[in-house]
Amino acid sequence: MSDDDVLTRSLDAVQRRIHSVLTEENTRWSAVDPRCAAFVDTVTAITTAKGKLLRPRFCLLGHLAAGGDPDDPRAVDAAAALELLHSFALLRDDVLDDSPLRRGAVTAHERHAKDHRARLLRGEPRRYGEGVANLAADLAHVYADRLTRELPATARAVWDETRVEVTVGQYLDIAVAAEGVADPELSRWIAVCKSGRYTIHRPLQLGAALAGRPDLADAFEGYGLPLGEAFQLRDDLIDAFGDSEDTGKPAGLDFDRFKMSYLLTLAVRRDERIRDLAAAPAGPDGAARMRELLVTTGVADEVEQRIAHLVDRARRAVADAPLDPRWRTELTDLTARVAYRDR
Repeated sequence: MSDDDVLTRSLDAVQRRIHSVLTEENTRWSAVDPRCAAFVDTVTAITTAKGKLLRPRFCLLGHLAAGGDPDDPRAVDAAAALELLHSFALLRDDVLDDSPLRRGAVTAHERHAKDHRARLLRGEPRRYGEGVANLAADLAHVYADRLTRELPATARAVWDETRVEVTVGQYLDIAVAAEGVADPELSRWIAVCKSGRYTIHRPLQLGAALAGRPDLADAFEGYGLPLGEAFQLRDDLIDAFGDSEDTGKPAGLDFDRFKMSYLLTLAVRRDERIRDLAAAPAGPDGAARMRELLVTTGVADEVEQRIAHLVDRARRAVADAPLDPRWRTELTDLTARVAYRDR
């Protein structure tokens, strides 16, 4: 069986595991009340909609590159848990950002608020929608954690640290935006903590821990941290210059929320007009002017150069690491697909 077939088979197993968990939960809670089925379906909708499965992929690659058994059910469960943790983070992020779209569909809080208005329910539609979405995020988190019950202590430690990091990163993301702090190094750290670590570094480390290879922690950190940062920087550029029809989420949302991404903090440091534009009501003209300033100040090009540097660092980190050569090649090839994607 080719390497691609092994990885594809494992990713298929992850998707089946997620489907099994959510189907069983839907059946279980449907018997209690139909409302509960709709609640579980909120988790199902975001977990099964056009995802890239990056976190499960890196977890499985970490396991395989460390010499792990491709048929180990614990690796499948860990990878499935990471995807459900991602659903938790997306549901919570969409509420925090007040985003109307995710993966080409109406976000959970918007959908439930619309349902509230359509059914003329009591209370405030927005609070209802956000409440349901936040509870669905909690449910996804519980399902994820339940899938890690059989993991050994070393893997559980990685799992726990992953959850702490993404939560603290989310908090700092909104706190710095609210305060309008333009600190590139802090913004870079938030990007790594909130997204980079739990997208690449921790999944790789989790997979290696399951294979009994804690000695790979340094190599996977050397690979995962720079590539995770490159992943987030590409997200920032896609938000600034991308098309919502291609990305499945609103373009320019960071501008609207004045989120202090590394891209935006560099721009504010270089030209205060960026801060004034971000503080003004959003609109096509304002967004276009913002994009123009990102280009003319050289910030967009500087971020591209940083991405290239980070990709090079990631590749060098695994070049001589004691990994199965087949999977080292896969990890090296993935750097370009992660850092230079368009959505």
